[in-house]
Amino acid sequence: MSMTFEKIIEDGRLWAVRYDGETENALGNLFEQWSDVEWLRQFFKENMDDLTSYFKITDVNDAIWDTLEDSDCLQCLIMDISPEADLDKLFMPLENYRTADMVLGMEKARLKRTVRHSSWLRIYAIKLADGVYIITGGAIKLTLRMDEREHTKAELAKMEKVRRYLLDENIIDDEGFVDYVNETGAASA
Repeated sequence: MSMTFEKIIEDGRLWAVRYDGETENALGNLFEQWSDVEWLRQFFKENMDDLTSYFKITDVNDAIWDTLEDSDCLQCLIMDISPEADLDKLFMPLENYRTADMVLGMEKARLKRTVRHSSWLRIYAIKLADGVYIITGGAIKLTLRMDEREHTKAELAKMEKVRRYLLDENIIDDEGFVDYVNETGAASA
């Protein structure tokens, strides 16, 4: 699997993977999908059992509206990251029980929603170093565990592929990543 990396914020603390054959990077694809009402309608119809059992929502239109709202908030949060913003407050370990950092840890970002229900939108990333991340994708997560549904299982696989790719290229931190990008030109702004 070949991939390039696109800088999301100028200071190089946030990147997104662009997978081969994709016209947009992983973050751009997510926000495009999460703002596509027809795609959302189809997704929630196909996942109505999870929506009802986990979130007690029975109206697809309510789910669409909540997704559009949360997507806008997440997009603003990510696109308005200031130089002094701490990305480690946005991203947290993928596994809720993980307490120590690991090399190229798999992370997630989500909104802290207090009205109606918690947000089901997730942005997934690999942590290169404190405050430095590569976004690999994201999902609408309606179940407790990612391995319970195909669409979240696919995101888990993408994270692992990107992590493996980085390790295969001997990249274990942000300095190694910057060297790799400078040497190979595997990035674009």
